[in-house]
Amino acid sequence: MKKLSRKCLKWVNFPLPLPGGMMANVGTLLRVSPLVFPQDGLLYTSILRKWGTGGLNQTSIEWGDSPLKNWDGSNRDFPTKKSRTLNPDLIKKTEIVKYHCYSCPLGCGGICSSKGKHAHTHKPEYESILALSGLCMNEDLDSVYYLNDLLNRAGMDTISAGATAAFAIECYEKGILTREDTGGLELTWGNTEAIVALIKKMIEREGIGDLLADGTKAAAKKIGKGSMEFAIQAGGQEPAMHDGRNDPGFNVHYSLEPTPGRHTLGAHLYYEMFQLWKRVKGLPKPSPLYTKGSKYKIDREKARVAAACSKFMSLANGAGMCMFGLFIGAKRIPTFDWLNAASGWTLTPEEYMTIGERIQTLKQAFNIKHGIEPKDNFISARALGKPPQKEGANKGRFVDMEKLAPDYWDQFGWDKATGKPEEETLRRLNIK
Repeated sequence: MKKLSRKCLKWVNFPLPLPGGMMANVGTLLRVSPLVFPQDGLLYTSILRKWGTGGLNQTSIEWGDSPLKNWDGSNRDFPTKKSRTLNPDLIKKTEIVKYHCYSCPLGCGGICSSKGKHAHTHKPEYESILALSGLCMNEDLDSVYYLNDLLNRAGMDTISAGATAAFAIECYEKGILTREDTGGLELTWGNTEAIVALIKKMIEREGIGDLLADGTKAAAKKIGKGSMEFAIQAGGQEPAMHDGRNDPGFNVHYSLEPTPGRHTLGAHLYYEMFQLWKRVKGLPKPSPLYTKGSKYKIDREKARVAAACSKFMSLANGAGMCMFGLFIGAKRIPTFDWLNAASGWTLTPEEYMTIGERIQTLKQAFNIKHGIEPKDNFISARALGKPPQKEGANKGRFVDMEKLAPDYWDQFGWDKATGKPEEETLRRLNIK
């Protein structure tokens, strides 16, 4: 174990000379370039070391990766003159000390302090920052620190809280919620004071906060009046700040995982960084250069890529491994060798992927047993691009989940029409 760990340690010290102000330009370049090359996770690791997950705040906005204005806006609604308040260098200036997970040499977390409404707090992660800022059109970074701290102490999810606030703002904008409903709060885009007050009401389950505290789907069911259209969720879970119209792989995993709405299980980008084809026989290798449009082509290779991510992350989550570490690549981070060293087994990478497949199938079978219909977990139409956006980074993009689902389910030996695991598959994986 020590020998393997020392061998991979050298890959964690990759330097990044770019200043934070340049990260928006990186996103702009990714947006305007017609061609894409497979991403190497070493670059992301260097971003994590320098800034933490917030290093990609402006990059993701410009690139079209981060949803804005309750998934209805684009980089044009939250341009660099607004997102500059999220510059990762500004966040780094408030960092007192780095925060490391146990034994991790990277230390992507941090304890921060500033002159605002908080003293010491955990550095907000990318997901928290964008959910509490761009998704609600909020430009005030200090309010993000404050809300992040409140929600952490309350044991509430920052992604769902920001998404629910954005949902409420749009309902208010459309006249579905009134000022009387909100207890006098003027829920308008970017109204920092109202957003902070609303989320505090959610934490306390006070007034309108009690209606919203269980998330967008539950709230929309109670509100009615067509509000479900503005509740962006998959199986009741608010998705993360990674737009599946930019990377269709996110929409596949948001919609088709037994645990829907998760951004930590797979995407086209993740597959490129995992570099599983270097260790697992038969997996497709990405082209060294490809067009953006090719990501939206529906074929069996895309299904194989998505299924490989699901199997690998089911295995890695079961082993308690870090996704950020896995991004460095399967040849550099010895996942399968570590597992053999820890267990005394001599399994091949392919056999470990079968373990991941068994975990994934067991989760799906559990859902089916308890009456959950897989198609009910498909993400909201707006997040799929129905209708497609008319401007911005994801202009004209649409992800057809009805056509993508059958091939993905078939990769696991699940019924192509229903997503239900076949009896033969359960027998093959020894799931009784």
